Amino acid sequence: MDKLLLGTIFSGLLLSVQSVDAQAVNEAVNQVEMAIHLTPDVDNGRKVYMLCAVCHLPEGWGTEDGYYPQIAGQHAKVIIKQLADILARNRDTPTMFPFTLLQNLRLQEYADVAAYLARQPMTPSNGLGPGTDLERGRMLYEKNCVDCHGREGEGVEGEFMPLIQGQHYNYLVRQFEWIRDGKRRNADDEMVKQIQGFTDRDISAVMDYTSRLKPPAERRAAPGWRNPDFPSFVR
Repeated sequence: MDKLLLGTIFSGLLLSVQSVDAQAVNEAVNQVEMAIHLTPDVDNGRKVYMLCAVCHLPEGWGTEDGYYPQIAGQHAKVIIKQLADILARNRDTPTMFPFTLLQNLRLQEYADVAAYLARQPMTPSNGLGPGTDLERGRMLYEKNCVDCHGREGEGVEGEFMPLIQGQHYNYLVRQFEWIRDGKRRNADDEMVKQIQGFTDRDISAVMDYTSRLKPPAERRAAPGWRNPDFPSFVR
């Protein structure tokens, strides 16, 4: 994407943020959540995702260092809900906030881009933890995480439980800490209570174990795969 064009887009998005008030945000959040019930246009979702690809990369895999999460393969309803939570400022992600505004993204486009991402193959090589405390991580996961996120980290779309299998270790750790410490305010209340006693060792162990939960073979891309929808993307 042309850097001058990208800069113009970002400038317009940031100016949009300055005009948003709390009431408008609340109304917009309610509208965004309605996108869950729309019939998506996956081909248009590919076009919408062109802007997202600048950070999340064409494959939607984010980065192995966890600075950007993998969003490919995530449940469509979860993606829409997270976008709504960012718009409501229940998640502190300033770089994402402008992209959630309805004057920049139409309601239908929420549904379209979420459906497009949900169908994308996931990375075969996500970022992993140190691998030194995996038995502890397994016990913690089975005791605390299975009921909501599933034994293989597959999540539950109908209940907005995110798919966490194949996610980057550093991203998982950061989000877990933010949930525990109250910085990420869209987490399930029961989860927040449940993890209050987790030590840094516990978090590292359970997120290391989680990062090693792999998607089924049919949901993983082949090594070296590149998204053919973006053949001219400059990496």
